[in-house]
Parts: sequence; C-alpha cells; structure tokens
Amino acid sequence: MPEVSTQTRSIPVPGGQLELSWAAATDTGRRRDVNQDAVMTAFPLFVVADGMGGHLGGEIASASTVDRLRAVAESGQVSTDAIEDALAAAVTDISLHPETTDEGTGTTVTGVFLDVDGDEPHWVTLNIGDSRVYLVRDGSVVQVTTDHSVVQELVAAGRLSPEEAENHPYGNVITRAVGPTEGVTPDYVRIDIVDGDRFVICSDGLTKELTDYGILHFLGENPDPAAAVTAMLEAALENGGRDNITIIVLDVALRETPGAPAS
Repeated sequence: MPEVSTQTRSIPVPGGQLELSWAAATDTGRRRDVNQDAVMTAFPLFVVADGMGGHLGGEIASASTVDRLRAVAESGQVSTDAIEDALAAAVTDISLHPETTDEGTGTTVTGVFLDVDGDEPHWVTLNIGDSRVYLVRDGSVVQVTTDHSVVQELVAAGRLSPEEAENHPYGNVITRAVGPTEGVTPDYVRIDIVDGDRFVICSDGLTKELTDYGILHFLGENPDPAAAVTAMLEAALENGGRDNITIIVLDVALRETPGAPAS
C-alpha cells in the first residue's frame, strides 16, 4: 500500500477564502504486472489517466499525457484551450515513441480544475474515456462525467440496463481515448463552488470494485482525504483489485469573510 498524505491550499475568492485539501494514490492492484495509471495533483488541476496498450504502451501514454498537463498546471494558465493544446502535444509524444505502435495504445484522461477567470470562480471537469469524476454534495454522490464506452452507449440507447452493464463482456471497451489515432477534445462540465463539496477522481480500477454507494460510504466514514483514499484503496484491493487503481479525493471548504459580499 502506498503512503498517502493530505495536502492543503488556501485561495482568496470574492467574499472569502477557498480552502482545499486533497490526497491521491495509485496502486498496481492484485492481477496486473505493471501500473499503467498515472495521477497528478498540481493545483489548480487534478487528473487521473488510465493507459491501455500492449507492452509499455499504456504506461507511456498515460505518463506522457500527465506530463503535458503538469506543465499547464505549473504555468498557472489552466484553461480548456491550454488543456487541449497539451493533449494534442501528448498525442504527438505518444505517436513518436517506439513502444506505442500498437493500434490500441492510448489513455483516458479525467479530472477537474479550478477556473478563476471571470467574475465567478468555478470548477470545470474534463473527461476522455471511462475514468470518472464523482461529486458528493448534501449526502448524495453523483457521477459528473459520462463514460465514453460501448457499454455506456448501449445504456444510453436503452439496450442495456445499468445492472446488466456492470458485468457486460464489453465493459472495458472505450470509444474515446488520447492516442495516436484519436481526437483530443474532452467533455467539460462547469460546477459551482459549494462549501462542503467532495470530489472523487478515479480510474475504473476503483469502480470495478466499489459501487457508488461504497464510495459514498467510505467518504462518510473518513473526513480526511488521505484516510478516505486509503480506505477506498484497501476496499478495492480486498474486493479483488482486478485492475490498476488510482484515486484522488478533493475537499472544498468556502470560508466567507464577515461583512463581505457573498461569492
């Protein structure tokens, strides 16, 4: 088990302070020889990538994508345009690598960033593939991102129930990825900043082993992000650990300044 620690950041916003705390971990799991997942928590961008491809292809694809996105985060200029430029550069990186020649090489990329441009700061989720962003608000958990997968398309078309989808033989087949022959435009969702929100960003190695209810349970039992990540990772491993498992928990606290206009 990796050691997990909680990091914090305080950001001034109109009317007060935004207090963020987060933790992340990635684990090979119990059935895979290598970890093809990659994770990045570089404020204001938090990302999980789940690579796929023979030999080292998936590992290279996810690492290349995260490296390009880390440069965006470190520049301090995180925007949808900057993210798409970084993903386009990652596609080039992947295609030029001698060990990413398999047709199926690529990676998911899923995450959330804090957008402070404009009058109203807000969150933006991004997604390509079937890794996920969940939002826990007011005691309920909601999957914010929509999987780009064959199974999700069947569910959306009414040809498969969510229950049938859980064990479908095409459960691992995704329809969009960052790779040499794929597009690089993510889906985006804007989310208002709300005190008490908790985000979970994860690869499907977690959701193969824990239901949405299970995620909500472990978050409720563990208010500290590092403890929540550790508890979910342990449970996923105990439930089989059939794939690489990567988890970020990001907590949001909005502290309004007395007498200041509400944000």
